[in-house]
Formats: sequence, structure tokens, C-alpha cells
Amino acid sequence: MLTVDFDRLGVGAGTSVIDVGCGAGRHSFEAYRRGADVVAFDQSVEDLNDVDAILQAMAEQGEAPAGAKAEAVKGDALDLPYEDGTFDCVIASEILEHVPADDSAIDELVRVLKPGGRLAVTVPRWLPERICWLLSDEYHANEGGHIRIYRADELHDKIAARGLVLDHRHHAHALHSPFWWLKCAVGVEKPNHPVVAAYHKLLVWDMMSAPWQTRRAEALLNPLIGKSVALYFTKPAVA
Repeated sequence: MLTVDFDRLGVGAGTSVIDVGCGAGRHSFEAYRRGADVVAFDQSVEDLNDVDAILQAMAEQGEAPAGAKAEAVKGDALDLPYEDGTFDCVIASEILEHVPADDSAIDELVRVLKPGGRLAVTVPRWLPERICWLLSDEYHANEGGHIRIYRADELHDKIAARGLVLDHRHHAHALHSPFWWLKCAVGVEKPNHPVVAAYHKLLVWDMMSAPWQTRRAEALLNPLIGKSVALYFTKPAVA
């Protein structure tokens, strides 16, 4: 389930990409599949071991072009171990809401991006996220959980203040918002609750089958209750 629109980013053969806070690796896999040279970056060794295994399997099974490269790297998003202007594309999907020093993290995302490069940042959208917080403290008040709720304009201003220019904004995953509201209402530690389990089954079916009916419904609902907001920026080229 991708939150970032790779067609909009123009990721392809030879594009250097870092997926900061890659988690389970969904965006890293897509970039690699498109032929990019990918760094899947995270602080979780357990997640990175799984991501690395899948990247290797993709290479062995020919799911990525032969010339593409991919590696999993452990590190701190507040101190990325790369030179200024290293990457054509930087992705930070659903991580800034977890980071206390988000300004420092944004500084690093911008620093390692090449002039003329593209930055994609996604975070939970204010309204769906606010409802989750109202329904359940369990949802966010835990180690490593969400520590803030962004308004899209606030996040835009933080990034634009570093000199980047917003190209596009969109919302995603509207069908997932009611799922999380249900989980929060019945208890986030109750995945087997009949209503939650039934909705989860629906979401899995939708992701696997992608029928036009649910794709159309989500497209219509995204502007209203999309679970995530995605912002795309360009770093101005040096004259």
C-alpha cells in the first residue's frame, strides 16, 4: 500500500533514492522495482533485516532491473550519514509524527537532497488523526507512538522555510480512516473484535484485488477523510 505517488516523483532507472524511516520497506521496494538506486534507512534492526531479505529476493527473482542497487542501512534520521546533496529523491513517509525533534529531521532531509531533487513527505492528516486521539489514548500514548498532529499548512511552512518549493499535495487511504476509528473505539489491542476483523478483511481484499468500485470510492473520499496527506517539494537548483 503506497502513500507516495512515484509517477509524480519521476523515480526511474538511475535515480538515487533514500527512504528515511522505511519501516517495512513498501516505498523502498517500489523505488527498487522501478530501477532506482535505493537506500532503505531506519533505526530498527529487526525491520531492516526483513527489508534486506526482501530486497535480495527481488534481485534474485528479477523483480528489479539488473542495474539497480539497493541496501538497508541502520541509523539516526537526525544525523544521516551522507554528504550534502547526495540523493535525487528523499522520501519520509509517516515518520515525522514520531520524531520529537522534527525540525532537526527536516533539516537532514533537505540537506541530503540534491539541488533540483524531489522530497516527498507524508503524515497522518489532522482530522482523521484527531478523531483517533479523541477515541483512544492507547492509539498514540505509547513508546514510539505519535507525539503530534500536523496541519498540512504547518508542515508545508516548516519545509518551505528551508527553501523548498511545494509542487503538489494530495490525500490518501480514505478507506483506512474508518478502520482506525473502529479500532480506537473498541480498543487498539483487540484486533479480533468482530467488527474490526471484518473491516480488516475488507481492506486486505481491496488491496489485493483493487476493484474499480472501491478505488473510485476512495478517490472520492480522499479529499474528505483521507488518512494521510502527502506533500511534494522541489529543492531549487543552484544557479
